Amino acid sequence: MIENILLPLMRWKELSIYNPKKFKRLTGVERSTFDTMTEVVSKQKSRSEHKISGSKRGPKPKLCVEDEILRMLMYYREYRTFLHIAADYGISEAQCWRIVTETEKYILKDSRFHLPGKKVLLSNTEIEVILVDASESPVERPKKTKAELLRKEKKAYTKDADSGE
Repeated sequence: MIENILLPLMRWKELSIYNPKKFKRLTGVERSTFDTMTEVVSKQKSRSEHKISGSKRGPKPKLCVEDEILRMLMYYREYRTFLHIAADYGISEAQCWRIVTETEKYILKDSRFHLPGKKVLLSNTEIEVILVDASESPVERPKKTKAELLRKEKKAYTKDADSGE
């Protein structure tokens, strides 16, 4: 009988020991990009922590900025639901959604993470773009009717089919 097997969480402490190649395979971004994301989010968070000066309200965050970025990358790269990510980190689904959207907002404010605009794309400048179509589409197959299925079963049990001719 299998007893509570805990899968290892993808947290910053565990990821920081990997070499750059394995780090990219696990997160989807290079370590330098991840460090830039961390820097951007840390600066934005320190500026917008509390509008009212004085004591900070609310509980302290359970996880560091790096773990918040990892949650965002899990959501976008692995297509995990907020519920699954929240269960892994021991927070509510709503809190997970807030953290992912807030982290995304902070990263998008920085110009280094913007995609080139329409004018740049239409100009003569060469930009290498790779598009990957990862959408799911159903396989087109003819529908099998009940009559066709019964005919195949009958053919399988005739004497001619057993004789090998």
